[in-house]
Amino acid sequence: MFVIAPGIGTEALLAHACESLASASVMASDFAAFLEGSQRNTMLGIQQVIMLADLAVNRALDNVDPQD
Repeated sequence: MFVIAPGIGTEALLAHACESLASASVMASDFAAFLEGSQRNTMLGIQQVIMLADLAVNRALDNVDPQD
């Protein structure tokens, strides 16, 4: 059903993953604002896991293409 284009480079894949994770983080944070109690805490925990994944993907992207 869904495929990633053959031949797409690692840097492009990581950049797309980074953008997707950043968007998911914002969506989770926005959604958490509508929740209360333990549901809000759960959503904020999910948002934190997304942020940690985003940091890891950003580091991998830096390793692939250092900007120094």
